[in-house]
Amino acid sequence: MRRANSVEVRLPSELGYEKVAMSTAAGMAQLMGFSAERIEDLKTALAEACINAIEHGNHLDESLYISVELSTNDRELEIKVSDEGEGPADDVAAPDIDRKMRGEEDPRGMGMFLIEALVDEAEWHKGPPGKSFIRLVIRMQKEDE
Repeated sequence: MRRANSVEVRLPSELGYEKVAMSTAAGMAQLMGFSAERIEDLKTALAEACINAIEHGNHLDESLYISVELSTNDRELEIKVSDEGEGPADDVAAPDIDRKMRGEEDPRGMGMFLIEALVDEAEWHKGPPGKSFIRLVIRMQKEDE
């Protein structure tokens, strides 16, 4: 069993900085031997998680930061994205993709569902300000493969 390695990145709440987290995660996944397809899934899910933390958790307040912790073990990468908010609302409904595609609903609002589709595990943890986070786990191969 390989020993776990961890990296933490602290980013300002400014759109665009999610790319730093994406690059860091992609580099770690490459070192682990992830396929190019899984790395793309990881980057997309992590970008969504960071953007949600910046926009909804920290409300685009550039004086606040988000934290991205990446930990590896064996064949999976675990990521924790923390912000200064209180976590997602309890009543988040699944989007109606057909209505969104027809332009009948705001095209935004699919981030959480996209994240869940791209990673093997996604958990949102609510807490007092500074204690809310999303935990993602992505494995080298999808669970159904």
